[in-house]
Amino acid sequence: MQFFTKVPILETQKPIDYNSRIVSIGSCFAANMGEKFEFYKFQNTTNPFGIIFNPVSIEKLIRRAISKDYFTEKDIFFHNERWHSFEMHSELSNPNKEVFLTNLNEKLVAFGEQLLSATHFIITLGTSWVYKPIHSEEIVANCHKIPQKQFTKHLLSTAEISTALKSVLQLVTKFNPDCQYIFTVSPVRHIKDGFIENQVSKSHLIAAVYEINNPTSSYFSSYEIMMDELRDYRFYGEDLLHPNATAIDYIWSRFVESNINSTAFPTMKEVETIQKGLQHRSFNTESISYRKFVENLDLKIQKLNKNYPFIKF
Repeated sequence: MQFFTKVPILETQKPIDYNSRIVSIGSCFAANMGEKFEFYKFQNTTNPFGIIFNPVSIEKLIRRAISKDYFTEKDIFFHNERWHSFEMHSELSNPNKEVFLTNLNEKLVAFGEQLLSATHFIITLGTSWVYKPIHSEEIVANCHKIPQKQFTKHLLSTAEISTALKSVLQLVTKFNPDCQYIFTVSPVRHIKDGFIENQVSKSHLIAAVYEINNPTSSYFSSYEIMMDELRDYRFYGEDLLHPNATAIDYIWSRFVESNINSTAFPTMKEVETIQKGLQHRSFNTESISYRKFVENLDLKIQKLNKNYPFIKF
């Protein structure tokens, strides 16, 4: 297979290794990649506020975290027996208002600290389609199953997206001058908006990222890999919208070859071996061979911990 979409690391950028601290935010594909970082035990944080699909909502959360603009009662609402915020995913919603606000602000503080120490910030853009409550101009990150008639739908222009992304770069760079950025567009198709509408949405995202001229940022072509190299429905899940495990593994392998330092590969291999060993289930846990297997696995973990104390299994 010919690789049409490989993007080399720029000389101004430092590839990811086990000393890196990675923060990822964005669509559900960010969660897929976050699971890979977690499996290989990189120092990473993924979607602390749940899945966020659009760039304006991402920029808003980053601005809140950096300026320490804490959530108050005016930022939340009660619906279907739970408290919600239009700025984040429903998975954070809570039936107790005080607990909800406390959780939100704790996550906000933690997110700010993570951005301050991050070496790499990965932003995965999902859609250009956004929703606004009918009596407000504020773009929401999640509608929380409120009837659609209470919102107006809007397609972000390339200029609006570019403005939001440039604001993210300015905010984070001022806060953390050593941070590097990786932008990518999610390969998940938002067909509920319509086939043509999905293509227009993705094109606006790609065009906006293309306009960014920053030596500390790069573009990883996950969407293009899915469309060009994996252009077959056998690489999709049952819904024919989300990449399946095979596709995610393939896209991850392309990310590794273009964004992770080759010096990290031996450690990744060792972590993978340990992970597979931990998943192994013996029919006879009392056997001598199994005891030796466990002892050998423990020795590998101890050896790894000497070099990387933060790695926990």
